[in-house]
Amino acid sequence: MPAIQLTPAARKEKRGEAHHLDPVVMIGGEGLTPAIVKEADVALKAHGLIKVRVFSDDRVAREAMLAQLADELSAAPIQHIGKLLVLWRPMPEKTAPVVEDRKPGSRVVKLVTFSKNGSGRPTVKKVQVHGNERVTAGGMVKRQKNRVTSVKKRAQSQD
Repeated sequence: MPAIQLTPAARKEKRGEAHHLDPVVMIGGEGLTPAIVKEADVALKAHGLIKVRVFSDDRVAREAMLAQLADELSAAPIQHIGKLLVLWRPMPEKTAPVVEDRKPGSRVVKLVTFSKNGSGRPTVKKVQVHGNERVTAGGMVKRQKNRVTSVKKRAQSQD
């Protein structure tokens, strides 16, 4: 797969974004192994923009590693400065399953009541709150009121 080609302006912007990042993938003495390529792929999926540190003194080998990573992962090589390589690939959109008929479940809420004199210990009470209930600022459990819709909106939804 070919690497992504960026304009110089886009590359400059990505270099600025990568400035504060720490390396997330390290390449040791074994060189570029399939495990490192897989780890870089996972990091690109999670972050989009990553730094890779290479523990090798050979500059030509580091440039070859940057080109090979960019080709194998279909990413854009952003920067090679010293022993740091910067790669970018657009992050895939996350799709969450949509469940229409799901309602909020019950949960346990801790209510903390502080003592009146200030030197006593606060009392902690656990209360079960169901999906249609809420806890007020005073520590009371109240049911949610049904929302009142206007006549116009009700007429629009029936059409």
